[in-house]
Amino acid sequence: MSTRLRALEREDLPFVHQLFNDAQIMSYWFHEPFEALVELRDIYDRHIHDERERRFVLDVEGAQAGLVELREIAPVHRNAEFQIIVAPEYQGRGLASIATGKALDYAFAVLNLHKVYLIVDVVNEKAIHVYRKLGFQDEGILRDEYFAAGRYRNALRMGILQGEHLGE
Repeated sequence: MSTRLRALEREDLPFVHQLFNDAQIMSYWFHEPFEALVELRDIYDRHIHDERERRFVLDVEGAQAGLVELREIAPVHRNAEFQIIVAPEYQGRGLASIATGKALDYAFAVLNLHKVYLIVDVVNEKAIHVYRKLGFQDEGILRDEYFAAGRYRNALRMGILQGEHLGE
């Protein structure tokens, strides 16, 4: 199965719009499932040259299967936040592991980042398992960090260092 990360293009925005309006997906991203397509286009246009972020489409055999982001890239501290969505019809195939590994390769080998961190809902056990398998370590619980799906939710911050991923 041919799997790659490619740069997010303006033509991918309807796919992203569909993901961002899925209540189940957005509950794990701690966001309300509401975003207009025109708003996404405006955000894309404003951030196309922003060096503090990289957005990728997870491409499987030429089909859009997910979204991967490195956000808040900090050149002085050499760190960034990682986020991922695998489209529901592609879940359960190991693609989250593959895409996360490819994003870490890019972050550490291309951007020369020192650390990549993420924030995940503590009830998202499948995601936490994937992240731990790839070398992320727990850094702490963020109590009542987000209000989503009608209640406050705890989140787990996890991180991985360049040397841990590259085996140094």
